[in-house]
Amino acid sequence: MVGRDLTDALTSRDETVVALKHSDLDITDARCVNECVAEHRPSIIVNCAAYTAVDQAEAEEAAANAINGSSVELLALAANEVDALLVQISTDFVFDGAKREPYDVTDATAPLSAYGRSKLLGEVAAQHAARSLILRTSWLFGVHGNNFVEAMRRQIGKGTNPLRVVDDQRGRPTYTPHLANAIIRLAIQDARGIVHYADEEECTWFDFTRAIVEETKAEVTVKPIATADYPRAATVPAYSVLSTERYERITGVHPESWREGLREYLSVRA
Repeated sequence: MVGRDLTDALTSRDETVVALKHSDLDITDARCVNECVAEHRPSIIVNCAAYTAVDQAEAEEAAANAINGSSVELLALAANEVDALLVQISTDFVFDGAKREPYDVTDATAPLSAYGRSKLLGEVAAQHAARSLILRTSWLFGVHGNNFVEAMRRQIGKGTNPLRVVDDQRGRPTYTPHLANAIIRLAIQDARGIVHYADEEECTWFDFTRAIVEETKAEVTVKPIATADYPRAATVPAYSVLSTERYERITGVHPESWREGLREYLSVRA
């Protein structure tokens, strides 16, 4: 989702973009990474590759670590050879959710899941680059991939009623074209270190689902349930709202609205 939206956003700005699929570049292969970076000599490398199967990662932590962790060090070392900025996309899952106010970039990390641990490894690895930006984000949805919005639309299409959705996990949904714009703004400012970007406002998955139902005018009921009523392999943070204060200070721009992103999403993926 992020890679394609970022490519579109950069292309519309007449930037030179090299967008590589997995079949073009295996980021876990050091030789491939070094040869690719040496050939293209990018000024900025944005790592949009990730192992994102959160529950499956509990049984495949080594694979998650290789893709989300070790491969990032390969990118970092290759970036150093051409003096490129490495932008590593990370996640709210690096936090344990025990806090009850938005997580700042300086807050201690304590991931609860294999996925979260693998992404934290990637954050550490990214810092091997002389120039690095770690951009944490949350609850992504976009037209180029599977996501929560589409999962709810499928349930509605199947006639599921009521929709039973968790109401005790809070975060900030983020529309991937908005994230792409945020990446570009930060790159223009040559931002370094850790930055959080997520759309406004915070909500629960239940709130998000009610918005989906309202925007699609679906005639279904949404019922709140507890996380305990929806068991899953991975433990997820109950509260993972990201503070975007540093992003706003660097760019001078407020985060965009996920509700507006949802409307655009539904108009494009009708």
